[in-house]
Amino acid sequence: MTHRSITRRQMLQTVGVGGTLAVAGCLTTERIGNVTVKSVAAPASLNPAMAVDIDRIAADPTDIPGPITRTTPDTVVVELETRELVAEIEPGVTFTYMTFNSQIPGPLIRTRVGDTVDLTISNHPENTMPHNIDLHAVRGPGGGAEDTLVMPGETKRITFKVTYPGLFVYHCAVPNLDYHISAGMFGAILVEPEEGLPAVDHEFYLGQHELYTNGQTGEGGHHEFDFEAMAREDPTYVLINGEKYAIGPQGYNDMQMNTGETARVYFAVGGPNLFSSFHPIGSVWDEVYPQGAILSDPHRYVQTTPVLPGSAVIATLSSPVPLPIKLVDHALSRVARKGCLAVIDVQGEPDPEVYNPTP
Repeated sequence: MTHRSITRRQMLQTVGVGGTLAVAGCLTTERIGNVTVKSVAAPASLNPAMAVDIDRIAADPTDIPGPITRTTPDTVVVELETRELVAEIEPGVTFTYMTFNSQIPGPLIRTRVGDTVDLTISNHPENTMPHNIDLHAVRGPGGGAEDTLVMPGETKRITFKVTYPGLFVYHCAVPNLDYHISAGMFGAILVEPEEGLPAVDHEFYLGQHELYTNGQTGEGGHHEFDFEAMAREDPTYVLINGEKYAIGPQGYNDMQMNTGETARVYFAVGGPNLFSSFHPIGSVWDEVYPQGAILSDPHRYVQTTPVLPGSAVIATLSSPVPLPIKLVDHALSRVARKGCLAVIDVQGEPDPEVYNPTP
């Protein structure tokens, strides 16, 4: 796990995020919508913020296995550990997440058609709940869930063959599975076709989910999970990679590319309830493979693509001009009010023939 030399709270409190976030051109200074980015005192309804177990819960979108170059099937060994961890949703706001390998989304598992996956799942002994995994790429009972149920301190192992290509969601599937998914227990498994995938300059991996808590968005303190809010499908936060506005120059500036380069985005929606209207502000999707169906004919030059809960999309983009490409759910109140934003930082020389800010 990569840690920052300066914490995100220190950075935000020092410089603010108005200029970087400016969603769809709406510039703010110290606030985004009705949410302040500075730490606030805990309201009477919430307990004080807890000490965090991990500084960063948001998965690095570039920390994924490289493209598969072999031409024959192999065995892919996967080790997953379930962890229940206190981390910040945003500065001054803590929550007890549930994770695969201490990150949200869980690690991208990369395979090719015909591979055998040797999967071990362990439940950390300090956890308080049972966990398991249901992989949508598995032909088997519960997608593997029935044979991977682990109590705290337990470990189980299964093997399975991946027989069809695409990008598929995996998630915890114990009773109260909606709670576990909302708290962060989801990820994606990529099954490349036998001929592999077209070459691109960059690959990024992101996941969207919603959090239901007993607090208001931006209220300082420790937020507990709210089952009634989940039943109403009324989330406190809608997040990309588990933290509010985490990925981009305003937080962890992991996704960087240059003008003229191409990027492929693997995007999974854990949900558990809301679908995403996935849109790149300042660009379009050059290609979209709906539901991760990589052998289907791609849609071309798509402005916004729907991604259902429990599903995924593979999409590519490029930019001839430097800009921040803001990846959002175009249900825009989720961006302005509830935190659903990731940014690709595109650097390079301007091209006034394509875009000229000066008349």
